[in-house]
Amino acid sequence: MADKDGNRIAKDYQTNVEFGRKGGFHVKGMDDVDWGMKTRLSTIFQKESGNTVMLAFDHGYFMGSTAGLERMDLSMPPLIPYVDVLMATRGALRSCIPPDFKKGIALRCSAGSSMIDDDLSHEVIAVNIEDAIRMNASCMAVQTFIGAAGEKESIENLCKTIDAGNRYGIPTLGVVAVGKTMERTPTFFKLATRIVAEMGAQIVKTYYCDDFEEITAACPVPIVVAGGKKIEEKEALTMAFRAMDGGARGLDMGRNIFQSDCPIGMAKAIGAIVHKKATIEEAYEIYREEKSRK
Repeated sequence: MADKDGNRIAKDYQTNVEFGRKGGFHVKGMDDVDWGMKTRLSTIFQKESGNTVMLAFDHGYFMGSTAGLERMDLSMPPLIPYVDVLMATRGALRSCIPPDFKKGIALRCSAGSSMIDDDLSHEVIAVNIEDAIRMNASCMAVQTFIGAAGEKESIENLCKTIDAGNRYGIPTLGVVAVGKTMERTPTFFKLATRIVAEMGAQIVKTYYCDDFEEITAACPVPIVVAGGKKIEEKEALTMAFRAMDGGARGLDMGRNIFQSDCPIGMAKAIGAIVHKKATIEEAYEIYREEKSRK
């Protein structure tokens, strides 16, 4: 076993150098995976940009009903044309999303305590591989709690899901959780994202932070940035722009879209940043124009 006390601190991330293995496939680090997995990854990441816009509305699996998601059957379908992927629980998808939906599905496959519990880190695998196949999932999302009480169990959940997904060509999205005792620092996110990728996850979801270009450079698979709590629209678009500029391959916005005073405008603006490299001001103008039509 490696002696952690003898390790040298990593410094040379070569952030100005592109990922070394660039074959014919448009998803980072995925040139050698099976054809079936590539087809699913292609429903997540657009070929033209290599990026993705996810719309997360899986919050109910631990929060119950939350603002903007009181009626998922009404709030979610109008946003579908403006995103690439829906990230949701199987219950929400089956009950609220039309079956002619033709875009990507990031299926929430881990679950644990409700928000009433002070420690959310003790999750289990809540959806088996057979149901993920029945749901036609493009990827399976599993929460990982690096540095929390449930770290070992969450890594085990992640690895079991990755193994099952590899058998059937379904990618795994490893979601880096941040709890009360985990600091949102570059040091933490470098550790957590690298662990998730090295366990075999094909996609990593994490939060934006300082020195983000070092985090994306050190991660050999695509990083998708979580939107986090609701903030003012221009602030959210600024974070989105900086994340993409720092090497993210997509954004997974939830509350900053469905809790916005103009959800469609925010979805359009995020899409412009992710796929068309729009500036902050250009994206904000897209949001304002859509809002003015309401």
